[in-house]
Order: sequence, then C-alpha cells, then structure tokens
Amino acid sequence: MADKEAKWSQNTEGKFYVDDQCIACDACVVEAPNHFSMNDDDAHAYVSKQPQGDSEIEEVENALACCPVGAIGDDGQN
Repeated sequence: MADKEAKWSQNTEGKFYVDDQCIACDACVVEAPNHFSMNDDDAHAYVSKQPQGDSEIEEVENALACCPVGAIGDDGQN
C-alpha cells in the first residue's frame, strides 16, 4: 500500500499520488496517460494531473489497481 509520507514531490497536489516504492514499470502511464508521467531521470512515475469527473477517476483507479508494487495511493480527499 502506498505511503502518503513517502510520495514524490513531483505529484500534482490532490487525492492521488505515487510514492517511492515505484519501480518505473510504466503500467500507470499506459493505463492513464493523461494523469501519470514518468520521471526518466529518477526512474519513477508521478501524478501529473489529478482526475476530474467519473471517467477520469475510473482511469486513475484502474491504474492504481494494476500497479504491481502498490505505489499509487488514494488519500481519500480531493
């Protein structure tokens, strides 16, 4: 499970985030390319745009579900 205290500073402020357990597998970027980006210099993903609306939230939740190391978090707040 992702740790809010260990999230990357590049994450856009909001409900969803990626923490330091990310292994740069690219699954979230493939699943929700409008919301996740890859930091190639440091080899990790981050939330580049918080979702708005049900369909975008569903995309990000799908990315969260497919993360093999549980590095995507949902802090439950907007």
